[in-house]
Amino acid sequence: MARKLISFDWAIKKILRSKANFGILEGFLSELLFTDITILEVLESESNQNREKDKYNRVDIKVIDANQKIIIIEIQYSREMDYLQRILFASAKAITEHLVIGASYANVSKVISINILYFDFGKGDDYIYHGTTNFIGLHNHSELQLSEEQKRLYSSEKIADIYPEYYLIEIRNFNNIAKDTLDEWIYFLKNEQVEDSFTAKGLKQAKAVLDVLKMNDEERLDYEYHQTQLHHEASLYESTYVLGKLEGIEEGMEKGMLMAAKNLKQAGIDNATIASATGLSIEQITQL
Repeated sequence: MARKLISFDWAIKKILRSKANFGILEGFLSELLFTDITILEVLESESNQNREKDKYNRVDIKVIDANQKIIIIEIQYSREMDYLQRILFASAKAITEHLVIGASYANVSKVISINILYFDFGKGDDYIYHGTTNFIGLHNHSELQLSEEQKRLYSSEKIADIYPEYYLIEIRNFNNIAKDTLDEWIYFLKNEQVEDSFTAKGLKQAKAVLDVLKMNDEERLDYEYHQTQLHHEASLYESTYVLGKLEGIEEGMEKGMLMAAKNLKQAGIDNATIASATGLSIEQITQL
């Protein structure tokens, strides 16, 4: 049986920021981006500010690779309706932070935003979504291409290579069947286990480094508390957002019935008939 491993969000907070363990992150990024990634350094990110609100349900890490691309990895447990705007803001902020004052726009950094989501986001039946920027003609529907001069200036082959790109990984949608090496990583992200048959880059090192049994007593207690807080956050969401939404629907239906009853009353319909049609009490109708 595969041993339980430390969750990826905890690993990013405590372990993967160390250069000795870059190979784990490099493996994950290489499998996702279909190219070999070499991490130069971990950059300052919002998670380092340790804001109490996001202490348990959110973590992020920002790295720069050998090609000077900025890669933001964010792990999110709590639902946010404006999440798409937030990752757009984070990308824009990364671009402005890393553009030297007075430098030309040709030096704008390429940003890749990778978002690992442990909640249901949007409507879709896949578990990995990739977003890029392309310009399509309105009349002949052809895609705008870079000129040869622009390719040399930007060191890019196409426009999408210049603009930020986004990956949304919806962990809940994964069916636990690993069909390729990227799926092996998704399996680990969901189940915190690495099967002996897995061969994806970085997973062998992850299995060795992220073994829960290697924690000392203090680390294990800290980790268990972290996991408990995640469950608490999930329960809090269910009891506030979901129930609140249901209560809001019920309140809206009641208001609708009251409005309908008022219109029927103004039309001269008797109270008993209105009560039968709307489900309201005679007392409620009388007070309209």
